[in-house]
Order: sequence, then C-alpha cells, then structure tokens
Amino acid sequence: MKIAVAGTGYVGLSVATLLSQKNEVVALDIVKEKVEMINRRISPIKDEYIEDYLKNKKLNLRATLDYKDAFKDAKFIIISTPTNYDDEKNHFDTSSVEDIIKKVIEMKIDTTMVVKSTIPVGFINDMKQKYGIDNIMFSPEFLREGKALYDNLYPSRIIVGEKSKRAKEFANLLKESAKKEDVPILFMNSTEAEAVKLFANTYLALRVSYFNELDTYAELNNLNTREIIEGVCLDPRIGNHYNNPSFGYGGYCLPKDTKQLLANYNKVPQNLIEAIVKSNDTRKDHIVNMIMKKQPQIVGIYRLTMKTNSDNFRASAIQGIIDRLKKLNIKIVIYEPTLESNEFNQCKVIKDFEEFKRITDLVLVNRMDKDIKRISNKIYTRDLFSRD
Repeated sequence: MKIAVAGTGYVGLSVATLLSQKNEVVALDIVKEKVEMINRRISPIKDEYIEDYLKNKKLNLRATLDYKDAFKDAKFIIISTPTNYDDEKNHFDTSSVEDIIKKVIEMKIDTTMVVKSTIPVGFINDMKQKYGIDNIMFSPEFLREGKALYDNLYPSRIIVGEKSKRAKEFANLLKESAKKEDVPILFMNSTEAEAVKLFANTYLALRVSYFNELDTYAELNNLNTREIIEGVCLDPRIGNHYNNPSFGYGGYCLPKDTKQLLANYNKVPQNLIEAIVKSNDTRKDHIVNMIMKKQPQIVGIYRLTMKTNSDNFRASAIQGIIDRLKKLNIKIVIYEPTLESNEFNQCKVIKDFEEFKRITDLVLVNRMDKDIKRISNKIYTRDLFSRD
C-alpha cells in the first residue's frame, strides 16, 4: 500500500525507512535540501541504521515537497512534524500538525491520519471536535536520538490510540517491518496513548534528574559518585541503566515533554512533576557554581551535541550552561565541527582541535570520547561511565 509520512526528522525518516521495506512510502518535507538528500539515498540526520538502509537496502521510498503528491491515494498519512513547547502559552505549539490535518481535509481523500508527533493529552479528541472528523488517531514513538531506526526495528512496544480494525492494520504494518519477533502491541484510546508518551518521557527525565542530584550531593561532599551509583543500581528493581550523570537532560523530547505534562496537571494535585522540571535548572546552576570555583579565564565547550555519535544539539543541556556563564561574563569558545558558522550564541566557534586545546584553560565535556581524553588535565565533566 501507499503510505505518506509528513516530516523527515528522527521520527518521520525512521518510520519512512522502516515501512518502505514492504510498502510504497512518500516522505514529505518543506526543506528542499532534505528532500534531495533522501532521494539521493543520503540521510539528512546522523543515524547509523538509517544511513545504512538508505545506502544498501532496497527501499520503495521517495521524498517530495508537494503534499498533494504525497497524500494522494495514501491509505495512511503519518504526521511526524515538530511540536515545540511554548513557554509563554504553557502549551505545545502544534501548528505544524494541524496544518497537515487541514491539508488532508481540504483534499477530501479516503485516508487515515496517524499522528506520531508528541502532542498534549486530549489533542486528538480536540481535532475531531474542531474539524468534525474521525479519520485520525495517535501512535506514540519511543525512539532514541541516533538510534531511531534501530528502535523501530527492535521496538520495546507498539501502541496505537484506537481499538479498531484500522488500528490493528497500522500496528501490523509496524510489526511486519520490524526485526524483533515478540513485540508487545497495545490498543487504547488516543487520549491514554498521548498520556503514555508524556508520562514515559517524564519518568526518563526523573531518572536523569535523580542520578544528577545524587552526583551533586556526592560532589559537594567529596564522595565517590561512581561507587554510590554502582551500589544503588545493583538492586534489580532499580537496574544498572540510564544512570550516568550529566549536565542535565535535554534534546528533542525530555525538556518539552516534561513541561507539557506539568501544564496538563493544571488543577490536578502534584509535587513530583514540577520538581522534575525545576530539577534540571537546579542541576545547571550547580554545574556553573562548580565551574566558577575553578576561576577559569577561557572556558571551552567541547561539542554542543547531547550524545556521542550525534549531530543534534537542540535544547542540549550545555546550552543552558553557556547562557549562565555568559551572564557571569565568562569568555567562552566552542569546539563543534558540525557547525558551518563561526559563531554560536555570540560565542566563537573553533573547528581546529589543536587551537581549541591551546587557548582554553578549562574544557566542559558533557559526554567523553576518545579525542577529548588527550587533554584530561583541563576537563570538567560529570560523565562517569563513558556512555549515554
């Protein structure tokens, strides 16, 4: 069957690649360069599996700028356009999703829209009432940055926000293209599925915050953080995963999803959800205090990216550190070879590592890699396990 995918970020491109193994998939984007790259079988995002599949697998996949071309005769239209949290409105900006919905309605075609963008709880029901439609449902994605296609090939679960024949058909499309044999499949209403997405990501943010606050305590009391974490995490109920301290949580999902969940708690009693949101700012404040104790002259930022083997630095925690240091009039230079510009956030960007090493007296590293270990005497990091 023909399937359209609107948006070619991590979610859209990984789903498009997955489904194009066994279906005709047309990916829609508004950026000409991304469309051209996909049609030349070059991934516009850094993801080892997507890069490999585009280059080496037989895929029935093409990209276009024309939404009518993409949507015509498509049985499913997957919407994976970006939704960002608007701090002023205390709500997700879902205008890109709604724009696709309106385009589909205007075309008057027989199709089912499946939203995979992260949305507020209740969004699908709101769209049904606002536009008088029923051909729309939500299916959350659970992907890691840089491993999006892998997580589609080996999914932890498949959730579809409807209990219907078309929901089962869509779930089977995802399952048939996956490599994992036994994949749990859950069907529920879209509102519950929307809540699953936000609560899942907020729990992950909670876990990041917990081990960061453990690390803050250990650092200020001159204790060995690693030994404490190892002792705590040998309890199988806690588990030895997702426990590596950092400068804070960031990236595409966790900052905005935690804020959206907190906004959804309006008029609902809570303490924990708000604490998770506030904890991330507190952690960054602590990191900056520790940096200032070292009285640096020139602080180097080693990579803006969130993780190793990544090219994404949207809402990365290190940017919060940069903003705080700038307010304290600390001179900052950034080593980020993926940036074309020579300036980022009014800070000089250096592409030459030797120059970066020479002029800095303190280097901030959120995640270690083999290159930066050469200047270990200058490094300030909270990365204990050399993994994400």
